[in-house]
Amino acid sequence: MQTSVRLGDRRNFRNLFGSVVYYFAFAGCLAVLLLIWYFAAHKVNYVATFPYIEDVLARLFESLVDPYFWTNFLITFVRVLKGVGIAILIGFPIGMAMGFSPFLMRTLAPYINALRQIPITAWVPMAIIWFGLGDGPTIFIIAFNATFVVILNVIAGVQEISPDYYNAVRSMGATTKDVVTDVVFPGCLSGLITGMRMALSGAWMTVL
Repeated sequence: MQTSVRLGDRRNFRNLFGSVVYYFAFAGCLAVLLLIWYFAAHKVNYVATFPYIEDVLARLFESLVDPYFWTNFLITFVRVLKGVGIAILIGFPIGMAMGFSPFLMRTLAPYINALRQIPITAWVPMAIIWFGLGDGPTIFIIAFNATFVVILNVIAGVQEISPDYYNAVRSMGATTKDVVTDVVFPGCLSGLITGMRMALSGAWMTVL
């Protein structure tokens, strides 16, 4: 159930070639893609299916200076933050408990796996019935989708804690509460951060 994103390849590339070369390579690839787009669009010459890159950029700049765009962007941004915030409040304690307790893992994992396989679009009609029109259905869909991302990454964070830490605190007479508060909680924060990052990126795709 580990879904943490590994960024080792990207770091190795940066360390091998240097950060400056890395960003120059990124800019060069982007410029090549834009040039391909420019010549291909003019070759096809049918804007209904393949618009010109200059027209797309012009509309983009027009949107960036339009107050209406920023008003709607702020509304969407607040929805995303609310949905991800709810997902963290629900998913973090569940993920920490499942990662620490094998019994809870065996008990809850089948239900978690079953629910997260249901397509998000299948929940849209139910969300509208439950919460009506407005922000409610959107926040529910974002929170529902992000909760599983947070749970899985927090579980991975707990499972990555070295057993030596558990043995060390227990040898000093630590109770289960002490283990959870002094070892499990700080040890799984890396998984929580990864889950938050993945949940935010997924929330923007969900809200669309």
